[in-house]
Amino acid sequence: MAGLRPVIADGLVVFAKRACPTCSLIEPVMQRAAREAKAFRVVSQDDPAFPAQVADVVDDRELDHSYLNEIEAVPTLIRYAGGREVERVVGWDRDAWRRLTGISGLGEALPPMRPG
Repeated sequence: MAGLRPVIADGLVVFAKRACPTCSLIEPVMQRAAREAKAFRVVSQDDPAFPAQVADVVDDRELDHSYLNEIEAVPTLIRYAGGREVERVVGWDRDAWRRLTGISGLGEALPPMRPG
């Protein structure tokens, strides 16, 4: 973990893994956020190719970033400003994800909530 840099200074980070049913369910949400959010990154705990079609994925199979960010469940969406965490949502909560990402209509076809 020595020399591990912050995942992002300003923007959104989702901690996720392919083996998580909720993460797989919201893969289209992460893809849309990657296209539309100003700064968006995924930290994948088990597969650096997940989610598909998202270019900015951090390989966290060693869980160093997850440990440093105190991730207890996935998916976890965190908003950073000035290098500091300002808000966090654990699991899928459509209203909270819309508020944090600023993307209206995000996850319209999904259930309103689903735990991580």
